Amino acid sequence: MTTTSETTNTAPDERTSPAPWLPVAAGAVTLVMWASAFVVIRHVAGDVSPGALGAGRLLVAALVVLPLVLRRGWVSPTRREWGLLALGGLGWFGVYNLALNAGERHVDAGTAAMIIQIGPVIVALVAVPLFGERLHAWLVAGMVVGFAGVAVIARGSSDDPDASLVGVLLVLLAAAMYAVGVLTQKVLLRRLPSVQVVLVSFLIGAVTCLPFAGDLPGIVADGGAELWWVVYLGVFPTAIAFTTWAFALTHTDAGALSLTTFLVPLIATFVAWVTIDEVPPSLTFVGGALAIVGVLMTRRKPRPVG
Repeated sequence: MTTTSETTNTAPDERTSPAPWLPVAAGAVTLVMWASAFVVIRHVAGDVSPGALGAGRLLVAALVVLPLVLRRGWVSPTRREWGLLALGGLGWFGVYNLALNAGERHVDAGTAAMIIQIGPVIVALVAVPLFGERLHAWLVAGMVVGFAGVAVIARGSSDDPDASLVGVLLVLLAAAMYAVGVLTQKVLLRRLPSVQVVLVSFLIGAVTCLPFAGDLPGIVADGGAELWWVVYLGVFPTAIAFTTWAFALTHTDAGALSLTTFLVPLIATFVAWVTIDEVPPSLTFVGGALAIVGVLMTRRKPRPVG
């Protein structure tokens, strides 16, 4: 799931001129798939370990995108790029999946989707020392409001405060790992094809999850519903959703498209309500709204002086 907003870009030679409705449709498909991931993870959290869910999902996704990489051809990464690939794969796809899958054992799907939205705030914070971006007033205020929203979510997301806090912190860790992935891909996609970056990241993430996936062989051997939910997560919210998002991002305004990811918590909440009869507590929606406002504030640019 990514999620939130799990974004990639495409190499210049991958650009075409599709019909105007196709990028819109691709973006909509991506949002629904990402939202569904939160619901599926919540649905199987009690039956599949976080490691098995993450490793299985990523291995399936790698198999789906492998033919695309073989068709496009391999571009040899530099030593620095290998380091960034390792960091992004370990963080965004490895630790992210472990933390999110474990967190959704304690918080509902809609709540998890709301917390993940804080990822862009963390990206903005880390970009200050990493890329030399300015720490302006809007950025500071947005961070305060955004994390206040997470605190409200933690307060109102469960009748069990201890379990709720554990779940919120785990999903917040996943949001931080999302930020790691965005920042590493910002550099990697300047030269490497997007499908190659995600393939390597999927594989590194799967290796990270495997030590915690002792129940995965049994799930595969059993061939039951749990296996097919894992396959669904690998094919649709991971492999296909990354591809459709990259397509939409190539042919639309990046800023406007990225704002649509704020719809993911609403979609996830609706799908969870319809399919597993689960709705977040009312206070969680207040916290989610604060988190989204905080993200929007960090994207405001200060007026130039003079």
